[in-house]
Amino acid sequence: MIYLDNAATSFWKPESVIRAVGEAMRHSGNAGRGTHGASLDASRIIYEAREKISDFFGLGIPTQTAFAANATEALNTAVKGVLKPGDRVVTTVLEHNSVLRPLYEMQAKGVELLIAGADQNGRPDTEQLKEMAAGKARMVICTHASNLTGNLVDIADIGAFCKREGILFVVDAAQTAGVFPIDMRQMGIDILCFTGHKGLLGPQGTGGICVRENVTLEPLKTGGSGIRTYEKKHPRDMPTALEAGTLNLHGIAGLSAAIDYLNETGIERIRAGERMLMTRFYEGVKDIPGVKVYGDFESNERAAIVSLNIRDYDSAEISDALSEEYGIATRPGAHCAPLMHEALGTVEQGAVRFSFSYANTTEEIDQAVVAVRELAKE
Repeated sequence: MIYLDNAATSFWKPESVIRAVGEAMRHSGNAGRGTHGASLDASRIIYEAREKISDFFGLGIPTQTAFAANATEALNTAVKGVLKPGDRVVTTVLEHNSVLRPLYEMQAKGVELLIAGADQNGRPDTEQLKEMAAGKARMVICTHASNLTGNLVDIADIGAFCKREGILFVVDAAQTAGVFPIDMRQMGIDILCFTGHKGLLGPQGTGGICVRENVTLEPLKTGGSGIRTYEKKHPRDMPTALEAGTLNLHGIAGLSAAIDYLNETGIERIRAGERMLMTRFYEGVKDIPGVKVYGDFESNERAAIVSLNIRDYDSAEISDALSEEYGIATRPGAHCAPLMHEALGTVEQGAVRFSFSYANTTEEIDQAVVAVRELAKE
């Protein structure tokens, strides 16, 4: 199999990540639920992971990092933990349903929702976003990169705007964490939501939310916390406030090892490798008759994603042919990004998404180009 579906989940994981998961399963108990060795070992693993993640994203306060099952849970926590009826929230058409659906729920409860548009290449209209938000918004929430086009959003610019206006800024880093540098303080990010299983190269079922100090969220879930058992309300102190129930220790151990791998390898090196592969593929397919590529490729700063269609064929038909005839794994359909497909005019057809990893090879890319060329001739 040639795996080119890394925007859904990274297939290759470092051996150190796999070992860390196994070691935690063999030796660790439940963090915060006892003082015996197995429990203390679990607590140490989790705290060290908090430290690494907090430093990795430029927050610098481990206790302000709470773990979640994925970016979706983290985004739900951010949206529902802050917004109240009467608040205004501004977002973009680039967003994944993990952002849109919680916002629609809050809209039904009386939150004012405004959505900034994009141009024909899927580039967000950040000036429109600022006009919608200025002086009135409680929150601006947006993705760092589109999971459909790969277009990058200038979150540093939006963050500076939100800081001037006193607006809470929430970033969905599902497609960029582990590949692009993210510094919450320098970029003006108040809440960062991430998943562990994509660019961070960790296990599925891991992710989290980093929250700037003095920002308070209502918890999405309440329950067991290991402390203050006799109180009727869930503890308010971070990170316990956002972590009801037993954490995914084994996954967190793997995520911790993945952060080590990224720091040792260097995300600049990883990003350059992915960009080279993406560019090689794009240059190979963009001029094939019948092939239409979506997104802005004028800038080198973009996620390693190329989405395309071949004439008027359904994207699922093309993706199936790539898999069955060539052994190439891609993602067809709507990619949980309905407004982006509306902007691109691909609601009915969807798109075939090729997404690249540092672990892919140039030989695999060349085979994918040949496959697209041959399918376009049929």
